[in-house]
Amino acid sequence: MRKAIHHLKKADPVLAAIIGEAGPYRMEYREPVFQTLVRSIIYQQLSGKAALTIFKRVAEAAKANPMTPEAILKLRPQKMRALGLSKQKTLYIRELARLTRDGEIQFERLPEMEDAAIIETLTRVKGVGVWTVHMFLMFALQRPNVLPVGDLGVRAAMKKAYGLAELPKPEEMERIAAAWHPYRSVASWYLWRSLDNSVAKKPEKASAL
Repeated sequence: MRKAIHHLKKADPVLAAIIGEAGPYRMEYREPVFQTLVRSIIYQQLSGKAALTIFKRVAEAAKANPMTPEAILKLRPQKMRALGLSKQKTLYIRELARLTRDGEIQFERLPEMEDAAIIETLTRVKGVGVWTVHMFLMFALQRPNVLPVGDLGVRAAMKKAYGLAELPKPEEMERIAAAWHPYRSVASWYLWRSLDNSVAKKPEKASAL
């Protein structure tokens, strides 16, 4: 990690200042398994506390640790709704479970695949967008060079740090982040850290992993 920090400090003075203020790098990782993506779907658009409560209910009802597709599919949709899941999230999670059970998504193969192929594979699941897969790449598969262009926190941090008039669009974000290769995930973590919790929380506590 020292190599990544040294590169980012040398490549970008603005980021160097952020790193100096934020302190040591402490990315929190999860296993790149089915349960982690289920958790990500549950956390979408919910506060961390509410999402964690629902996730724990689902995990307990599934009676499997880690959660499996078969365990999810044994739960009736009505039961999943009663646990606090919305109708849409119930459909999303069940679709993910079916695709995984049928072998169309193989989590054990994801570590061997390129980022683009993983995005293509996982976004086939309704309710799993590019942002969700970016979080999975960063926080589960530990990919070092992901730039989550759809993340509001990273966009807000860039706007603040680089004195932009408005939130940057993906093209501008790519331009700013060009010097960060091959450690854009590390840079993104520091951008999240640069913001107050009221503006952007860490993804695993806000709405992802």
